[in-house]
Formats: sequence, structure tokens, C-alpha cells
Amino acid sequence: MTHSPSSVPSLTLSSAIQPATAGLLAAVVGFASAFAIVLQGLAGVGATPAEATSGLLVLCVGQGALAIFLGLRHRQPLSIAWSTPGAALLMGAGVPDGGFGVAITAFLITGLLIVIAGLWRPLGRAVAAIPLSLASAMLAGILMDLCLAPVHAVAQLPTLALPIILAWVLAWCLVRRYAVVIGVLVAGVIVGATTTIPADAFDLLGPKLLFIQPVFDLLPAIGIAIPLFIVTMASQNVPGIAVLRTSGYEAPVGKVFVSTGLGSIATAVFGGHGLNLSAITAALCAGPEAGSDPERRYLASISAGAAYLVLGPLAGFAAAFIAASPPLLIQAVAGLALLSSLAASLTTALGRETHRLAALITFITAASGISFLGVGAAFWALFAGALPLLLEKGIEGMKRKAS
Repeated sequence: MTHSPSSVPSLTLSSAIQPATAGLLAAVVGFASAFAIVLQGLAGVGATPAEATSGLLVLCVGQGALAIFLGLRHRQPLSIAWSTPGAALLMGAGVPDGGFGVAITAFLITGLLIVIAGLWRPLGRAVAAIPLSLASAMLAGILMDLCLAPVHAVAQLPTLALPIILAWVLAWCLVRRYAVVIGVLVAGVIVGATTTIPADAFDLLGPKLLFIQPVFDLLPAIGIAIPLFIVTMASQNVPGIAVLRTSGYEAPVGKVFVSTGLGSIATAVFGGHGLNLSAITAALCAGPEAGSDPERRYLASISAGAAYLVLGPLAGFAAAFIAASPPLLIQAVAGLALLSSLAASLTTALGRETHRLAALITFITAASGISFLGVGAAFWALFAGALPLLLEKGIEGMKRKAS
């Protein structure tokens, strides 16, 4: 059954508490479980700590403002988030020739492509035509190295890494929804107890937006932008729409894509890698956790947006805290957070038998980390995986004509 936003019931304090609480929880879970991945992802394509901080801050402000606007405009629980899979992809992309300015150009191109996908249906259909198995295999290949970090951390820093992993495992068994958050909290306690945090870290509790000049070197920029666009669409926007439809909402897809694409363009020059529909925490805002009345669940989107506006100023402190921490330990926490994404990606990639070989080629190429002609492994992984599928399709077509 589809929920119509045409009539908005009167609100009372009691009826608003549950959706507002669900939205607050979604924002806290989303921020705590992924901010380290965002900072590491931006650093992976050449951002300085100050530029990564600016990127995290502008993403928080952008997604908060956009969630409030779209929630009020469409009266639906339209949860907006940064792309965690996209940030993970950036972690393995490598610093492009030309530095972080080239990555900024890639972010601008990605935002433009999302706007075009909202306005021009053929592009949306073309993206949808990319086999999900290949997109998932590409993401799994990028995530593979990151998800090995907990194992490396145990080997090199056993006294620090083992308590984090044990806490995560126990939480996964008992309160699965909060496993990553608990892992992050335990890591924070351990790092705080064993690492000297810079005295000026607390001075970073405030807006530190930096304008970053794009470097228009298109070849390496497109090599980042196209995989980022595909991962954002396949791993965030499409599942986000599916969650909404599963909960009975017919989302205004074109308008949402245009809004998030424009938001991505606006945040890119300050270091943000992109805004999109939430896929991970969307169910918290759209499902029964946000209240029994579907007509009031849009309040969860507004509450989550407001929470991100509050969390944004913490970006500087978060960046300083991570910079002072053992890098392998932070990567281990990020790896634990991404294990479920790796599992889901591998399951989807290998689920269709006719695409299995192509998916394996895509996965291996992406996991190799190669760079050719200034273009990273993610792009070549899609190319390598698509090649056998296209050849097989062409040969079958020739056989049909011959017969």
C-alpha cells in the first residue's frame, strides 16, 4: 500500500516523539559508524587533514539541510547521507596525478551525472542496465583490502586491536544494530587512553570550511567519477528507493536525484564527495521503528537532518582525534564497519551463475589496486568484467543470425 503525503495529520508531542527519536538514532549511528571511513576516503585521494575535516563538515551540513528540505517538501522520510561505499572506494583509489584538486573535479562530475540521471531518463536506465553483480563485485574488490585491516591490526597491535574486535563480536551477537557504534566507542576509549591527543584538538569544535580549487585534469578525474557515480547509484540511491517502496512510499525519484546531485556539486568544492539517499539507516526512518503512523514518519527525516547540523561542528575534533591515532587501528575499525558491506557485495556479485565469471574478473581487478593511464582499478574492473559479458552476448547474437 502506498502512503499518500497529500493529507498531513495534526501533530502532538506524543506522536512526534517516536519518529523524532528514530531520526536522531539514524543520524548518530550513521555518523559514528562511518565518519572515520569518510575521513580516510578523502585522505586516500590526497586530502590534507584540514581538507578532510572540511569535507566531513560540509557533508554533515549538506545532508542535514537537504533531509529537512526534502522531508518538509514531500512529507516522506527521505533520509540523506554521504556515500559510505563511495568513501570506501576513495580509500583504495590512490592519490590522482594533480592531487586532491583532481578528486574535487571528480566529485563535481559525479554530482552532475546524478543531476542528469534525474532529468534524463536514458542515463538512469543506462545506469540501471549495468549488472548489479558487476557493480557489487567492483565494490567488494575495493573493500577487500580494507576489511583485512582488522587481521593485520591483531598481528601488529594485538593488545589494542583484540579488545575492539571482541567488543564488536559480542555486540554483533547481542545488539547487532549497534555493533559498529560500540566498536567505535571502544576504539575511542582505547585510543584516548593510549594516545596523546593534541591540545589544540578541542579548538577545532567549530566550522572550518575550506574552498578547494578544482584541478580540471579530466582523464584521472573521470577515472574516479564514473566508479563513484556507479557505486553511489547502485549501493545508495537504488537501495534507498527500494527501502522506501518496501515501506509503502513512492519516492519522487527524479526530484530526489536532482536535489542530491545539486547538493553534491555545492559541497564538492569544500571537499565533500557526494550526497545521496541513505541505504543503511533508511529503514530506521521509513519503517515501524519511526512510529506506527506512516504519515508522520517524515519527522524522522527532519530529526535526522537537525542532528547532522549539530554533529557537523564535531568534524574538526573527529579528524584531529583520528590523526593522532595509530593508522592501522583506525583502518581496523573501518574494516569492521565495512564487513557487512563486503558480505552483501560478494553475495550479490556471485549470486547470478551466468555472471559469476565476469563478477570474479571484476572483483580480482578491483582488488588488485592497479592504475593504468592515470585511471584507478575501480574503472578498469568494470571494463574487464563487462568485456566477457558483451563478447558472450555478441557471439550469441551471431549464432542466432546464422541459424
